Amino acid sequence: MPDAQGQPTVEELKAKAYQPMEEAAKLHPFYRGKIETTLKCCIRDFNDFGIWYTPGVSKPCLEIKDDPEKVYEHTNKWNTVAVISDGTRVLGMGDIGPKAGMPVMEGKSLLYKYLGGVDGFPLMVDTKDPDKFIEFVKLVQPGLGGVNLEDIAQPKCFRILDTLRAECEIPVWHDDQQGTACVTLAGLINALKVVDKKIDAVRITFIGSGAANVAISRLIFAYGATPALCTVVDSKGILNKKRGDIEAVKDEWVDKWKYCQITNEEQREGGIAEALRGADVCIALSKQGPDTIAKDWIRAMASDAIVFLCANPIPEMWPWDAKEAGAAIVATGRSDFENQVNNSLGFPGIFRGTLDVRAKTITDEMCIAAAEELAKVAADKGLRPDYIMPTMDDWEVFPREAAAVAKKAIEQGIALRTDLTYEKEIAEATAIISRARDQVQDAMAIGYIPMPEGDRAPAPSKAAMKAAARGAGDYAGEMADKAIDTLQPAAERVSELAQKTADMAAELVKKAAERARKDDKA
Repeated sequence: MPDAQGQPTVEELKAKAYQPMEEAAKLHPFYRGKIETTLKCCIRDFNDFGIWYTPGVSKPCLEIKDDPEKVYEHTNKWNTVAVISDGTRVLGMGDIGPKAGMPVMEGKSLLYKYLGGVDGFPLMVDTKDPDKFIEFVKLVQPGLGGVNLEDIAQPKCFRILDTLRAECEIPVWHDDQQGTACVTLAGLINALKVVDKKIDAVRITFIGSGAANVAISRLIFAYGATPALCTVVDSKGILNKKRGDIEAVKDEWVDKWKYCQITNEEQREGGIAEALRGADVCIALSKQGPDTIAKDWIRAMASDAIVFLCANPIPEMWPWDAKEAGAAIVATGRSDFENQVNNSLGFPGIFRGTLDVRAKTITDEMCIAAAEELAKVAADKGLRPDYIMPTMDDWEVFPREAAAVAKKAIEQGIALRTDLTYEKEIAEATAIISRARDQVQDAMAIGYIPMPEGDRAPAPSKAAMKAAARGAGDYAGEMADKAIDTLQPAAERVSELAQKTADMAAELVKKAAERARKDDKA
């Protein structure tokens, strides 16, 4: 039952939060995995094997040998992204290993396909050595269009990403860093519009200094926030120049030591309470709540405060408590609360645009372009304190992100394909994504993807129904043609007999007329 204020109780929210896990335990063994390989070329008969495999396949192989860029024409490299992980930091479960991390990477691949039309597949790497991990990715890149790094422990995740971005010939992305940063920046852009504050003048407190918040702060600083006005809090307190514990490991924790130098101009000390005092924005990606952040700490923030509470499944504090304490805008990582900040709004569209123009990397500028476009989707629908972010139901998010990213890559001179305008990419991305969604819907409608017990299959897509109608029309036409072919000889015979009868009648009439004339003369 809801509490006296009409809000869900902690027990109800926890039950709701854990419901997907219960369903997952049933449905994962039911399907035995979430993705599979399927074909995209025709098999008219067994002779086609000679085209798709030996001997015919030698022709495209030799063409690629002479011109390596033709691999994007002759193979699916253009649309392939590997989701690669060592399983050392899987969601909130920590180091559970590469086998246990496999369901997460399959899930990521599912989202890539359904939301972005990208062919993602998981690759789990059995090593914790960052150098071996880097070498592995570099060795497999010839067969990939891009790489999504996932669930890698810090601080090695920073070096792995930075090294691969610099040394790979294909785009490399770490969603825990760049994806989280993109969607958070998008939410912040719109939140600042609602409260009428400027990015370069606001005081931002980052609670948590893991991979996500380090990347978020990087991108927000690149967008125009003033580092000196901001503070960062880790598990031991506010980052400042006196943090000898961080200085001792500064070669490993490069970003944290850097933030000790460039943030916190007041050199504040203490914890979350002290860091939030007078802050305009709180961006929390830290310990689950709901008691990690107290109401009094929110009350001590500046007027019209913006509070992002992104721990899952339970945010650092309940959003209604934050509002009661004076926050003007509150966002969380949960879909059942308003203003969800979710990575899934970012990476499918971002990689769609990156792949479509064959960008060599994904720059910070491309991430900012994606964030701005994501923010515009919500702004176009009308911003409110309870609506600063689009949802995944706002389907146009992904083609628009793709177009913005593609356009920026072309502007930066890192795209190998430069013929796509913003409008053309929207159309191309829409077609690719629509096809991916229709395939899934139609597979469920037909029964190729079985439905869980008690669930009804969806109706087939419009494209499938149109194809069926065309097929039915073709069949009907075919049957009519056969009927005509069968009846035509008979019709022709009937026509001949009729003509003969008519001719005979005409002849008889003619003879009768002649006799009548003779009789008249007589």
